[in-house]
Amino acid sequence: MMTSEFEYHNGLDGSPGAPSEPTLVEDVLLLLFQPSSGTIAGETTLFYVLGGAVIADLALAGRVEARESGRFSITLHALGEDPPNDEHLRSAWEYMAEKPRNAQSVLASIGPVLRAPILDRLVARGDLISRATKTFGIFNSTSLSVGSERRATLLDSVRATLLGGEDPNPRTAAAISLLSASGTLSHFHPEIPWSGDVYTRGKQIQMGNWGANAAGSAVTRTMTAITVNPLIAATVLRPD
Repeated sequence: MMTSEFEYHNGLDGSPGAPSEPTLVEDVLLLLFQPSSGTIAGETTLFYVLGGAVIADLALAGRVEARESGRFSITLHALGEDPPNDEHLRSAWEYMAEKPRNAQSVLASIGPVLRAPILDRLVARGDLISRATKTFGIFNSTSLSVGSERRATLLDSVRATLLGGEDPNPRTAAAISLLSASGTLSHFHPEIPWSGDVYTRGKQIQMGNWGANAAGSAVTRTMTAITVNPLIAATVLRPD
């Protein structure tokens, strides 16, 4: 991976000295970047996906979980006493720490502000390269391109799960769940050849069938809470 001067800590253990590692929301946005066009796939549902990735990161760290709060109601509960150090994870955690929230409310609250700062992180890390350009030689714009091998590495894990039938690790499973729920898996063709089998495998993972590497029922329950209803609704209602 290319290096940069930018460093931040995901801080899920509350320690300022925790290793600086990409968060899941960075991984998901990097995956959604399409090198062939320089665009982000699924822009119309992107804030749901990125918000979901933040919640998933917290769930994988044991900092949030979904609980039944009624016959047909599931709410998200913040766990632990100290907020995460990472600003985006902290903001989401504090919002849920105020009181339990339903997934739709959390996604709508935290998702819309994530795109620009997470892109900035990817550029600062060297995973994406940003260049100032001019459209029609007049209008200032920005073009993006891949700057490291990390997207290819992430895509290899997704491909092995969807095409090779491998059991995903929890982080890859969470990413696939979000991609499947948002209807963006087809955008990865031809990097991941699109087929009915790929669609079905994605839906199985979205529904919590993570195989032997499952992170536990609490995490899969949280993931299904943030993908099965809100993201499907967003996908069905989004304009073509």
